[in-house]
Amino acid sequence: MLDRRSFLAAAGGGMIHAQSPARRPNIVFILADDLGWRDLACYGNEFHSTPNIDRLASEGARFTHAYAASPVCSPTRASILAGRWPARTGVTDWIPGRQSPARGPLVTPTTARQLPLEETTLAEALRQAGYRTANIGKWHLGGQGFLPGDQGFDLNIAGTESGSPPRTPRPYFGPFELPGMKASEDEFLTAKLTDEAVRFIEQNRQNPFFLLLSHFTVHIPLNAPQELVERHRARAGGRYHPVYAAMVETLDQSVGRVLEALETNGLARNTLVVFFSDNGGLCFEGVSKERVTSNAPLRAGKGHLYDGGIRVPLLLRYPGLVRAGASIDAPVSSIDLFPTLCEAAGVRARNVDGASLLPLLRGAAMRPRQLFWHYPHYSNQGGEPSSAIREGDWKLIEFYHGGRRELFNLRNDPGETRNLAASQQSVTKKLSLALHQWLRQTDARLPQPNPDADPAWPGLGLTGAEPPTPPA
Repeated sequence: MLDRRSFLAAAGGGMIHAQSPARRPNIVFILADDLGWRDLACYGNEFHSTPNIDRLASEGARFTHAYAASPVCSPTRASILAGRWPARTGVTDWIPGRQSPARGPLVTPTTARQLPLEETTLAEALRQAGYRTANIGKWHLGGQGFLPGDQGFDLNIAGTESGSPPRTPRPYFGPFELPGMKASEDEFLTAKLTDEAVRFIEQNRQNPFFLLLSHFTVHIPLNAPQELVERHRARAGGRYHPVYAAMVETLDQSVGRVLEALETNGLARNTLVVFFSDNGGLCFEGVSKERVTSNAPLRAGKGHLYDGGIRVPLLLRYPGLVRAGASIDAPVSSIDLFPTLCEAAGVRARNVDGASLLPLLRGAAMRPRQLFWHYPHYSNQGGEPSSAIREGDWKLIEFYHGGRRELFNLRNDPGETRNLAASQQSVTKKLSLALHQWLRQTDARLPQPNPDADPAWPGLGLTGAEPPTPPA
């Protein structure tokens, strides 16, 4: 077993380009739900206690411009497992999706209600290479016939078509029953999922494995063990949400237990650990204006294509390859995780849109490229149907209400407060043309004018219903 001191020495010894590990690396992918870019201490949060997640940052790489491929959960989860843009998989909204307003200006497309079986998933690719595969936690990518067992996972614990925690009188607490797992009263969902993850690690220490630990935390409805809530309430003083902070702490405790299990079983040195969130932090939802968290200085949150809705924490630890404490500023996307993990496992990734991040982790530069988003829906959080592109420091968002365009320079204006579309017309034109070319290449489904639209529909104060067209 690798002790703590030896592990830290190995992790902190700089980038190593020499021979590969004797055995293909285990892969542990910890996926949080709705966790914001600024919800962790290692990303600047002053109130949340996240020492175990911060440890991943100090012993591995922290990405400062990592993006979810969608501002809501299911499309991003599909992009992770398929390595492809949501526009290609057809999963463009949370499943089953939100209908467009009956009298609103646009009719929005219907999202696919499952990740198509035709997609080769990360689990399938790794299982073919001899990996034992497990999904533990949230699935939300389809029901019967499209569950984890149908998509390459040998083991499914708790994964169903639902995207929310079980409905109980006390959210996140038992009693409840999920596939492969029961919880009695007072048992806590996040801890129960962690129990199963630790058990899987212990049972598979002799062979390579891929563990997707997909937490429901910090998805609403908010709840956490009372002692944690009371501790945060006593010190919050109205500066932050005590229940949310307690939920973040339970997530951190889970990460700590997983890292401890890897060390106890002698697997830490040869395990690649990824920590990611499926979309930006939730500011508020529906008619409730209770602020759950803040993504400041980023604008907005979940359900919006502003950076607060799509920029997320990404941490990656792989001793011997990843330099401890590395900070990587290159823009990357959830579609990149499939080819990254495949390359680490010695598996060729086929038919993917993403690019492996291993060159970045080895210290090389990444070839310049464009990142895209397509969210042709109204979100529960007030977001509008829109598409976006980022190239370098520039980001363009096109809204399907009246063809409005917003251009931002993220280096100078990370909060996206100054729309430069009019003053930087050449940049706007270039990015708009590239965005529309991508929409055609991916066969993206677009909103259409609603023939039953109410001219007085209040909407979002915008006029017109024609989708934007690229400038001549």
